[in-house]
Amino acid sequence: MLVRIATIEDSDALLALARKGGAGLTNLPPDRDALAARVRASTEAIADPEAPGPIVLVLSDGADLIGCGMVFPRVGVDWPFYSYRISRTNQRSAVTGRRVSFRMLTLTNDLDGHAEVGGLLVDPAFQGRAAGALMSRSRYLFIAGHRARFGEKVIADLRGVHIDGHSPFWDAVGRRFYDMPFEEADRLNALTGNQMIADMGPRHPIHANLLSDEAQAAIGQPHADGRRARDLLLAEGFREDGYIDIFDAGPTLIAEIDGLASIRSSRVDRIDAIEPCGADGVDSLIAAHEGGDFRVMRAPVLRGASGIAIAPETAAALKLGKGDMARHTRF
Repeated sequence: MLVRIATIEDSDALLALARKGGAGLTNLPPDRDALAARVRASTEAIADPEAPGPIVLVLSDGADLIGCGMVFPRVGVDWPFYSYRISRTNQRSAVTGRRVSFRMLTLTNDLDGHAEVGGLLVDPAFQGRAAGALMSRSRYLFIAGHRARFGEKVIADLRGVHIDGHSPFWDAVGRRFYDMPFEEADRLNALTGNQMIADMGPRHPIHANLLSDEAQAAIGQPHADGRRARDLLLAEGFREDGYIDIFDAGPTLIAEIDGLASIRSSRVDRIDAIEPCGADGVDSLIAAHEGGDFRVMRAPVLRGASGIAIAPETAAALKLGKGDMARHTRF
């Protein structure tokens, strides 16, 4: 399995992958034109570090595209990045002595300017082969190899709870403000940006205890298919910091970029030898090259006194030769 930068020729395969993802994957809409536009924006962003578009990475298994992941260098550039911030209010009655505590949801732009990792999806047929971890962690190695493009923090916005095709939180909150079903709102947000959020969103904090029990239970919870993704994020160094997605209330996690485990533990070494690594090779993620030639794969690395050795098939897949530099970290 090899991670590389997406090209426009991947548009049809990305569409097929997006259709397997279901509702709520805003960064990967099942719309060919939108996906092609996102890939073109990625190509522009690769060429111009000041371009605002996402970096689209894809995972291939031979000739088949089986996964996708994205890196957004800065959110809130073209339009504000909206989240609900969860706070808690405590009140006490001087007459009865009773106390009540409830959550408040406030629409904010607190996360503007942070990087974002998103658009993570792996074909369900390939789950169980650590493909998700490979796709996910490759994004951090891209950040490490292009560190000057990014600020101090990175966020990950996870898909929220959906039950029988419905989002309980959207039905209780979003539908009342935007007057449309979840799928339409999610599609419009993916295709046209979130200006409608600024135009029609709530102007005042929302008392969560006024929502249905289902909607309250969904606040800050990931989709059933996203629990493994949350575990990967927490293991990487992300934390839940009281922010949720405004559509389905999925958790938004935050981390300091330089504190991410994959970045902190990675190192750049010269390739001293291209030879079989044998049983002594360390199971690793290896990232090679910058920009449009960036690619990552999982393979053994043998450390030497002055550099590393990689197997011939690894060198061929990553287009590396003796004397080249590569970033690597334990898988």
